[in-house]
Amino acid sequence: MRQLWVLVLCLLWGAPAVMAENLIPSMLQSYQTEGAGHFSASAGEKLWKQEHEAPEGAESPKPRNCQTCHGVDLSKPGEHVRTGKVIDPMALSVNPQRFSDVKKIKKWFRRNCKWVLGRVCTAQEKGDILTYLQQQ
Repeated sequence: MRQLWVLVLCLLWGAPAVMAENLIPSMLQSYQTEGAGHFSASAGEKLWKQEHEAPEGAESPKPRNCQTCHGVDLSKPGEHVRTGKVIDPMALSVNPQRFSDVKKIKKWFRRNCKWVLGRVCTAQEKGDILTYLQQQ
């Protein structure tokens, strides 16, 4: 009986990782139905690290990229540049629930793309970034 409980607990503990891993492929498929092509982790990494000028009227004129808040090591917490709020790690290897909610993924892409790029990300850019992040 004890072994059964251990097995159940292990399965429940591992469930968020499975759920998170299964969500990304469906998101990628939805981006392809929006017209995106083949996704590239190297293109996603380049976009993640590429600095962009702050949009006109921004509080800070400093160039920005995704690493500005999320940090260089995606297995570690980041910090919001303006508020100082801790941002959970982006790497699925340490935070399997990171990509387990479609609404949150869409919300944060919308906000962060506008903050970094000054515009909404394309389906191709979102797919490339997710492809990069799922390898972290």
